[in-house]
Amino acid sequence: MASALRSLALPTRRALRPFSTVAPVLSHIGRKVIIYPSEVEITHDLTPIKEPRIPSELDNTTLTIRGPLGVETLPIKPFVRLKINRDPDSGTGQLRVSIADREIKEQRAMWGTTQALVQNYVTGVSEGFRVPLRLEGVGYRATLEPSGEKLGLKLGYANPVELVVPEGIKATTPTPTKILLQGTDLQRVKLFAAKIRKYRKPEPYNQKGIFVGNETIKKKEGKKK
Repeated sequence: MASALRSLALPTRRALRPFSTVAPVLSHIGRKVIIYPSEVEITHDLTPIKEPRIPSELDNTTLTIRGPLGVETLPIKPFVRLKINRDPDSGTGQLRVSIADREIKEQRAMWGTTQALVQNYVTGVSEGFRVPLRLEGVGYRATLEPSGEKLGLKLGYANPVELVVPEGIKATTPTPTKILLQGTDLQRVKLFAAKIRKYRKPEPYNQKGIFVGNETIKKKEGKKK
């Protein structure tokens, strides 16, 4: 009888591990050292910004990255620490990003974000970013004014689409169905590419539209009568 009761007894629960409230304190991206070539110059102005473009930049400091292709500036949060070194022999520079308090979630988030933004600007002013677009469709054409300031698109509408090329971006049309965007700010270049694409998003039935980079779209079969 006792053995039967033991067999019917509820199984004992495994002891639960205590829940940890300790947040991760390291950023894999933020810890990476940024290596930049001798032709790139990075300076950090520690003067707090008192007249910001947007409220979130109040009391930030300013990082300036200069290179052969241009100049970019980046607002730095007060809790972000930057250490800049340059090898006197090779001229190669190193930049390390850290934060004041690794226990604060906002600071950890900005740690990796700041490192990624600085790395992109270093690449932008030294090598530049290129985003190609291609136009797929009967009669689709792209033209550029001689000044390079305005891009015209024939996309099957009654009137051509005209777009002003943003400052800091260079647009070229190697062929009537191809557009090449170049710039030092990757985010700015990609935003303009997305703006162009929205006028004729790729559609899956005839696979027509504006494709960015190596973008492809799976073909769908139309409804059969």
